[in-house]
Amino acid sequence: MKYTSLTAKSLGFALILLMSLQSCQTMKQNVDLILINGKVYTVNEAFDVAEAFAVKDGKFVAIGSTKEILGAYQSDFIHDAEGHPVYPGLIDGHCHFYGFGENLYRYANLAGTRSFEEVIERLEEHSLSHPSEWLLGRGWDHNNWEIKEFPDNDLLEKYFPEKKILLIRVDGHATLASKAALLAAGIDAKTKVPGGEVLLNKNGQPTGVLIDNADLAVKALVPKLTQAEKTTALLEAQEKCFAVGLSSVVDAGLPYQTIELIRDLQMDGQLKMKINAMIDPDDATLDFYLPGGKQFSERLSITAVKMYADGALGSRGAKLLQPYSDENNKTGLILHDNDFYQRISQRAYEAGFQVNMHAIGDSAVRFVLDLYSSNLKEKNDRRWRVEHAQVVHPEDFDTFEKYSIIPSIQSTHATSDMRWAIDRLGVERIKGAYAQQDLLAQNGWIINGTDFPIEGIKPINTFFAAVFRKDETGYPEGGFQMENALSREQALRSMTIWAAKGTFEENIKGSIEPGKYADFVILDRDIMEVEEKLVPNTKVLTLYISGERVYRAE
Repeated sequence: MKYTSLTAKSLGFALILLMSLQSCQTMKQNVDLILINGKVYTVNEAFDVAEAFAVKDGKFVAIGSTKEILGAYQSDFIHDAEGHPVYPGLIDGHCHFYGFGENLYRYANLAGTRSFEEVIERLEEHSLSHPSEWLLGRGWDHNNWEIKEFPDNDLLEKYFPEKKILLIRVDGHATLASKAALLAAGIDAKTKVPGGEVLLNKNGQPTGVLIDNADLAVKALVPKLTQAEKTTALLEAQEKCFAVGLSSVVDAGLPYQTIELIRDLQMDGQLKMKINAMIDPDDATLDFYLPGGKQFSERLSITAVKMYADGALGSRGAKLLQPYSDENNKTGLILHDNDFYQRISQRAYEAGFQVNMHAIGDSAVRFVLDLYSSNLKEKNDRRWRVEHAQVVHPEDFDTFEKYSIIPSIQSTHATSDMRWAIDRLGVERIKGAYAQQDLLAQNGWIINGTDFPIEGIKPINTFFAAVFRKDETGYPEGGFQMENALSREQALRSMTIWAAKGTFEENIKGSIEPGKYADFVILDRDIMEVEEKLVPNTKVLTLYISGERVYRAE
């Protein structure tokens, strides 16, 4: 009886304990995903660091310690971060996502070539695997060649006689066209193009190099991709971008046909990348979007009109206030007449859209600031942007603050250009170039991106260039113009919450906070703390978008 009595008491205690545990379990909220044991950089206003969070219906519902989250939530899917750092999904604040995909699909990769002869070698390989009426390539940069001069098309004619060839320079603002391509486009020694230049050789004949608008006639002849080919290009771009930790991109200029294809692919679940699409300033695209105002959905936002004020520094198309230091008969180009810029800006203003203008030279930046100020008139929250703001006259910095104009910079442009930029600008003007800390000071936030495919797609390289002002090789030893380096926190904010703010999306993404979409990336090392030399080799372990795992390292 004693044994029976004891057993009954034990059973009674066990039953009470079981009921208590079941009660506790029922008090926990069911969620779709729990992450534990991480070092979670929330990038909220206080820059808090946590350990864990819970996700339901694609959004963060709670952030805290592992004990707190497990005590309040339960899920069939628990991701143990095993001490790895967790950050908001990284955002490229200015790139050409579709263009990158198209390059992958049909352009020879000419990036990193060290001579024009190497360009020819890559074209020969590409022509075998991509037989076509046109031979296309992109990424050459004569500033990296031993002979730092623009090429001509004589060598193209030798290896590819009578072939239509179009080779786009790394900055996208100069091309080399073959003789057959020039002939097809009707370009000769007498051709004059507003906002462009046809370079001539010593005999007064076209070299094949076309600056800015001068290449539009040739580009117009290149066959367009089909919808199926565009789809392939977009999905290939997505795969590459997921692998480097990007959950969102801002595509700097698309026609409505491409944007609507993106929408369709997102709707049917093929394209999971979150995209802010700046719209092209052609009438058809403006008429398609402006009457409806800014658009927002989980994966697609449309908030801005994209225009170009000038060209690029590397090809001497950037518009400078004074002549180039290494070619004193040139000051660069403004690409359109003033009426064009005034008309598009006014339409955008009335529709409540941002105007995001490419401006690299100090004259172009001043032109854009003057244009914006005439529309904005005072401080505001319209978030009109200067894309690149690469060279700024000292007298113009405070105009950004006066009219709430936001700089959208690319830290890797500084480290890509630093070896030759001083040749273009001289020792005085270079002080106002790539001045990212000075620009940040104007409004207290700044947008960062890569401008890929002009630069590589890796956001880790953006972070490294922003903080340490060095390229991937560690050059220069002391960093380039370190007075304008960003802190690690500033750099991370510029690639997350500030990039989201640049598209009016700071309330739905850009930080790990309750109510925002659960976009987050897990890295193999903590870029906020590891020593400098370890940052460039940081790897992405896992990427989630709206609570769905879209990438996991093998």
